[in-house]
Amino acid sequence: MREHADHGRAPLTGGCNCGAVRYEVTEPLVIASYCHCRRCQRRSGAAASPSAHPAPGAFHIVAGEDRLKHWKPDDGGEKWFCGDCGSSIFGRNLSHPDSIGIRMGTSTRTRHPAQRSRVPSPTPPVGGRADDGLRRHPQSRHA
Repeated sequence: MREHADHGRAPLTGGCNCGAVRYEVTEPLVIASYCHCRRCQRRSGAAASPSAHPAPGAFHIVAGEDRLKHWKPDDGGEKWFCGDCGSSIFGRNLSHPDSIGIRMGTSTRTRHPAQRSRVPSPTPPVGGRADDGLRRHPQSRHA
């Protein structure tokens, strides 16, 4: 797989732990964000869920589409994961069809685009509110 030294350039590739599902992003990523909501904390098993957001139409499943499963909560976007190993791969919010959130930990890159926003939660991040200068959103970054 081809990988550029510049972490903001395309293509970006990645996939699940077992290798059954693979994806590619064919254009540079637009933005990166963290979510601290309880749902993302439970889904990821961490205090925050880092996601990278590609340009519309730039995210493609290149292998294992038949292995993908998803969960759609009543009040949120779809959470897509590998049905074999359980790796959380991306989220998609159908009320914002161009909004894909690729889970950064699934990328084959070790460096990711600079994070530019943070979605709050009823509970503060571990260690309290981070004074990191990032733009804060009252709910979803789409609100």
